[in-house]
Amino acid sequence: MTPNTEHSNGRVPAWFDDAKVGILIHWGSASMPAYAPVRRSRTLDPYFDGDLYERVASEAWWRTDPDAMMYQNALHLPGSAVSRYHAENYGDLPYEAFVERFRDETIPGWDPDPWTDLFAHAGARYVIFGAKSEDGFLLWPSEHPNPYREDWQSERDVVGELAASVRGRNMRFGIYYPSWDFTFSDPPVSDLTSAMVAVPQEADYRDQFAAQWRELILRYRPSALWADWGVSPPGTDLAGLYSWYHEQVADGLFNDRFDLAEQTAGTLPADFVTPERTTVPPDDRKWEALWGLSKSYCFNRQETEADHIAPTTLIHTMVDVIARGGNMLINVGPTGSGAIPWAQAQRLLAVGHWLRLNGAAIYGTRPWTTVAGLSDEGLQVRYTSTSDAVYAIVLGAPRTAALGLDLRLDTQAEVRLVGRPGALRTSRSPHGTVVELPEPADDQVPAFSLQITPRSAVHHVNHVIDLSAAPGTASLPNRQPIRTPP
Repeated sequence: MTPNTEHSNGRVPAWFDDAKVGILIHWGSASMPAYAPVRRSRTLDPYFDGDLYERVASEAWWRTDPDAMMYQNALHLPGSAVSRYHAENYGDLPYEAFVERFRDETIPGWDPDPWTDLFAHAGARYVIFGAKSEDGFLLWPSEHPNPYREDWQSERDVVGELAASVRGRNMRFGIYYPSWDFTFSDPPVSDLTSAMVAVPQEADYRDQFAAQWRELILRYRPSALWADWGVSPPGTDLAGLYSWYHEQVADGLFNDRFDLAEQTAGTLPADFVTPERTTVPPDDRKWEALWGLSKSYCFNRQETEADHIAPTTLIHTMVDVIARGGNMLINVGPTGSGAIPWAQAQRLLAVGHWLRLNGAAIYGTRPWTTVAGLSDEGLQVRYTSTSDAVYAIVLGAPRTAALGLDLRLDTQAEVRLVGRPGALRTSRSPHGTVVELPEPADDQVPAFSLQITPRSAVHHVNHVIDLSAAPGTASLPNRQPIRTPP
């Protein structure tokens, strides 16, 4: 365990910097119809891969939103794929019927333990759970019920039962709560203007928003508060909520989506920032990269195996994020019956299998002086470190047992294959060091790790190759990295 880290805009408890891998759960009434159009373009998608503000401003984005969690919103957009699908399959059934089915049929039969068993096997150290969805339905029996919808919350304490199951498996528990609520403001959101006012502006919602956050904090003592949509109801005392929360949970974390503009500017505090689907870190901020296993955060029945990120790509992305000082938050979307889809479970288990062998190079580490390297066969390498070791994580399998690294090692340095006993032979090369592996690496293994001690005996050789860009990106002079399709 390392001391708490001070960043420019918040204090990061050591548990979070050490944990590295978390799970975010999107589950609710929208999991019942489980539909959104699937974006399958293999070229750059100007909406999905483009600028966030241009995306939000575009009616075409909202009409073709690939996230099934926004089913209710797209249902109100004339001509959308969702509205056509709904008419064909449900006729004039109101969205409220999905809420009632979810409340009365799904929740009573739900079991948290299969979820948390899977998350623990995936190597996650914390779990963030959506206590509320944009449709306003609550997954706990709140003392502050919805004033406009009767029985718009679960009688069963889903949040509390999941928290107990998570903590029973030695993981931390946090709460996700979006600021949008379509029981206070009517859908649809179709452009930037409507998105800005989708957070209800009235005092009654502001009071409910603050009261429910405080109730969640007192009742469940979450280790992280994960707001969403980047804005809170006008007049909310966010600075007061931040201070009061840390009085209740001293090692808790407050994300940057309560008021994205003010928290980015530093006029309101945030303990960590939450970019999505990227490996590019912010400047001097603790960060957590949110990655979906597909393009929908909520379960989308239309998505196939091919629509999910490949397990090897997921592991490489996780390694790259962590080498750059971030945490990896992997989203899952259970089905309307409460099961984790097999395509999602496979990927979580692949991550967990890899972490069981290579966890020493991940958990509790910090970025080294150099993030990235290159083997003599052109395999990308990511570096992490602890106070007494440097870890070289090779992304792929070399063709032979002789692995050339762009490192210079002092004579006292010792190299070991993580998860295997015994020191490895090394020799100098014109470009750094050759490490003799016990045998050629399995070409099916996504990555493997070397531990090099002591840290002071390891030096990076700069070959003037710019490896600052993330895997799957192309760096252009004076431009932002451009994400290439998976």
